[in-house]
Amino acid sequence: MKSNIFLAAISNRYKLKFLYNLNEIELDPYFIANNKCGKKVIYGRVNNSFEVKMFEYDKILNIKVLDYSKFSPIIPLIPMAN
Repeated sequence: MKSNIFLAAISNRYKLKFLYNLNEIELDPYFIANNKCGKKVIYGRVNNSFEVKMFEYDKILNIKVLDYSKFSPIIPLIPMAN
């Protein structure tokens, strides 16, 4: 069930809001993968930061798709040395 919600949000570029370890997170979801331990995780950019973070499926609760708010993926550029 979570995978379907996340996949729809990723493909439509909808933001997500959920509880993670009892903290409310608003996320721009980028992709789903498995971590080194084989647990399913989702990677995305947390609002008000430029850092991409990993969240384990097992710890995610109360998912809400914010379909009124779309995002554009931010691709970090490394400044080239002259």
